[in-house]
Amino acid sequence: MEENENVVELLSDIKGLLAHTKKVMNVEDLAAYTGLSKSKIYKLTQLKLIPMGNNPHIRQKFFDKDTIDAWLLGEPDLSDETLEHRFNESLAKNRRKL
Repeated sequence: MEENENVVELLSDIKGLLAHTKKVMNVEDLAAYTGLSKSKIYKLTQLKLIPMGNNPHIRQKFFDKDTIDAWLLGEPDLSDETLEHRFNESLAKNRRKL
């Protein structure tokens, strides 16, 4: 019985590793890949602070792995305070344009 559990655990680990080889990820894949929570990812998408696909015919969010890798390496500070500050700056700039 213990051997079966080890095999199941090993298969689960392999499945997780294979998920990281996907070129296009959804929110769940991205959360597993980056360690960010799904709510944090949704907040980033709402604030337009994370690169994502923009197909108007698909409601679900999709992310390109290579673009996300570059974004993560270039944007190390993902704290709520920093995101809120950047969003408020963006709002202020948009108000000035009007």
